[in-house]
Amino acid sequence: MSADNKISFKIATPEKIVYEDEIDQISVDTKMGQITILVDHLPLVSTLVPGELLLKKGNEEFPIAISGGFIEVRKGNEVIVLADTAERFEEIDEIRAQEAIEKAKKVMKEKDREAVDYTALSAKLEKELARMKVKKKYRKIRAQPPTNN
Repeated sequence: MSADNKISFKIATPEKIVYEDEIDQISVDTKMGQITILVDHLPLVSTLVPGELLLKKGNEEFPIAISGGFIEVRKGNEVIVLADTAERFEEIDEIRAQEAIEKAKKVMKEKDREAVDYTALSAKLEKELARMKVKKKYRKIRAQPPTNN
């Protein structure tokens, strides 16, 4: 359960808990479009697509790049995100992401098309594009993770 007018939020990947705290709002891209979750949101479960998950706590915004997963909104203002991968803005290595995008595009253009796993390559490309989108959108903002209470 969360404090009054707050959402108990947790985002986890197979490797770790990326973030856990009381927040005010979450916006995220799902297969059905972007949703924003506020206090007292109806329960739901949805599939996430690669893109930005934006947390709001007070007057601050904290972007996280995700590569897909699931979100569950529970009664009692509890939200859990199980993400394939998730990186906070400040963790994203822009150079590495750009290199991965270029490499994936090059492999997709290669002549030996039978040797290319397009599904895996497409997923990798979507992940890296999501990382770059978040990094470019917020690079001028000195985003710091919200303080865990």
